[in-house]
Amino acid sequence: MRMAEQKRPAFPLNAATEVLEPLIGVWDTVGSHGLIPGKTLHGRTSFAWDESGWFLRMSSSIREDVGIPAGVAMIGSDDQLGTYVMIYYDQRGVSRLYQVSMQGDVLRWWREAPELSQRYSLTISRDGRTMAGKGELSKDGSTWEKDLDLTYTRVD
Repeated sequence: MRMAEQKRPAFPLNAATEVLEPLIGVWDTVGSHGLIPGKTLHGRTSFAWDESGWFLRMSSSIREDVGIPAGVAMIGSDDQLGTYVMIYYDQRGVSRLYQVSMQGDVLRWWREAPELSQRYSLTISRDGRTMAGKGELSKDGSTWEKDLDLTYTRVD
């Protein structure tokens, strides 16, 4: 079964996560990182419901050995508050908690921390075949630099 056709279980679901459905699938990525000038990065990202169907699992990797770790994240919602969070973990052993929002065709995640704040926006194209991701980071909480920018192209 293609990931885009993945079904959720038949037991009660948190309807708030349904807005994340357009992300489901496997995506090839091409892009750049602000700290690695002149290098084109190639990778793959997938979005899939976890076994329960309640959380969205994101897995990502970059093929080039340039220090960008493979990572996994889980996105879920608080249906009462209408908010979303993402917990991220990567092969370095780094874990981070992000706030998440989905408004229209734009998924955003961000974190504010004293030594490293980050924000990322992922805009889904009208036809659902591509997404544009733009990342920024700040080491002082006020000056923002380019982080990871990726173009996602649907594989399945």
